[in-house]
Amino acid sequence: MPNSPQIDTLAPNTAKPGKLGWFDDALLLGIMAVLAGCGLIYEYLLSHYAGRILGALEAAIYTMIGLMIVSMGVGAFAARKIRCAFTGFAVLELTVALCGSLAILITAAVIGFGQQLPLIVAQTLGLPSDQLPDGGFIGALQKLSEYLPYFWGVLLGLMIGMEIPLIARVRQALSEAHLMHNAGTIYGADYIGAGIGAAIWVMFMLAIDIQLAAALTASFNLLAGLLFIWRFWAQIRHVKILLAGHIAATGILILLALHGPTWEQSFNNLLYKDNVVYAKATRFQQLTFTERLRGNGLGPVHSLYINGRLQFSSSDEHIYHSFLVHPTLAASARHDKVLIIGGGDGLGLTQVLKWQPKQVTLMDLDEELVKLFKKPDTDMPAHLSQALMSLNKDSLNDPRVRLIFDDAFNGVDKLLKNEEKFDAIIVDLPDPSHPDLNKLYSDAFYLKLKELMSRDAALTVQSTSPYHAPNAFISVGNTLELAGFNVDQYHHNVPSFGEWGWTIATLSGKSAKSRLNEIQQLPIADAWFTPELMHAAFAFPGNFYIDKQAIKPNTLGSSQLYQYHQQAWLENQ
Repeated sequence: MPNSPQIDTLAPNTAKPGKLGWFDDALLLGIMAVLAGCGLIYEYLLSHYAGRILGALEAAIYTMIGLMIVSMGVGAFAARKIRCAFTGFAVLELTVALCGSLAILITAAVIGFGQQLPLIVAQTLGLPSDQLPDGGFIGALQKLSEYLPYFWGVLLGLMIGMEIPLIARVRQALSEAHLMHNAGTIYGADYIGAGIGAAIWVMFMLAIDIQLAAALTASFNLLAGLLFIWRFWAQIRHVKILLAGHIAATGILILLALHGPTWEQSFNNLLYKDNVVYAKATRFQQLTFTERLRGNGLGPVHSLYINGRLQFSSSDEHIYHSFLVHPTLAASARHDKVLIIGGGDGLGLTQVLKWQPKQVTLMDLDEELVKLFKKPDTDMPAHLSQALMSLNKDSLNDPRVRLIFDDAFNGVDKLLKNEEKFDAIIVDLPDPSHPDLNKLYSDAFYLKLKELMSRDAALTVQSTSPYHAPNAFISVGNTLELAGFNVDQYHHNVPSFGEWGWTIATLSGKSAKSRLNEIQQLPIADAWFTPELMHAAFAFPGNFYIDKQAIKPNTLGSSQLYQYHQQAWLENQ
């Protein structure tokens, strides 16, 4: 007896297979492409969120993608255990839609609860604020909750991995003959769909709330399931129950799209000591503004967190920015043209403008961040808008200021192309906690800045904490020396950050420290910064630089500084 074509077993009311029609084939391949795009977006969403929680964004992205790829492979094997491909696929898309839309919200809720649990226990037992329970079960819960995104990544990976085998079986079941290119055709749709998903993520979803992005992505899984149910109604078991489930899930997704971002933000707000008064997701980062009321006629303290890390506190930002700016300009022969790289909040710019420059160029990657401090959004609370404009003294609207929005590594090339020169350069970038930032602390980047400087100019780089990350701090100085600068380093205590450090460099003539030692009075008025504080900042413990020769500079591509920084902060945490 000749072999008869194989039909997916146990599919009810299955008609005798015939030639796979173009409509059914186009529908299945279109569904596969859409699901591939959704799968890739889930990888990015969970990686993005894990990076914000765990801090090490690059490591989180690679770990998440690796886990999901392995899980997809396991899921592909597990799909063989599903007896009815038609029913299994309909159930699968309903489950993926629910898990994908709820993963981030549930994770935020668990993490927020874990952070609040010590306070709840302390208040219940009447414990003083300095005896909050943070060990044992509570500590374990807090630690484990941070890895919830990976759990969701594995779970979604398993289910996404089942999609291709099930679609392949459905296509084969609908055909009267073996489909020679079944796998190749489906993988082609999968790869194209993944590419479209990546483009949607970069061009659209990066700029919207992460929970809204999750709900929108899940809606396409749900739509795929509904289309599948509509077309293959007769082949699906318990089809009416599955249809009801899809309709109920549609209501859940609408609810999550409308209210999910607010709920997620409320859970995220539990992570902060102070009251969160405004939050915004830009294309590049999550911005969170907090407020602490002090009473006794004192104004509130406002702080900015980027991806969960403190960027400044209004109570002491003047200390940080004074030490960043004033030694640089005091060591420079002129102050006509100044370049600031980073510093999109305008706080460093405020200090620079005290020196009456003719022009200040500020280059920052995140235009939306700068806009918040230049002309705050209408949805920002009015009192916060006023506080931010007062804090930076409306410096970003000064006519002497030129704003450039670009990645600094490439942006300085445009300045070089125009043959621009600057009397002082201030590099106020985040710590090198990400490989993309690491290149902005490399010898190659400093060589570019060297070409932008006048011969008697000075350059200062924020250089992380010499107390918490001494090797990283010293590596910044060694890297500038490798680029051909005369280098000095200094430090001061900033209460919100602890001991913090900066590296100052010159090209020729006296070193910056020697130039500053000659200054007994500053030409600008500053309530905090004095020549005495400036001179004392260059003093370090006798053994601080004992391992200086063994600490490597950060050459482009080495990620040396990133490794020093990550190792130091992990040890301190």
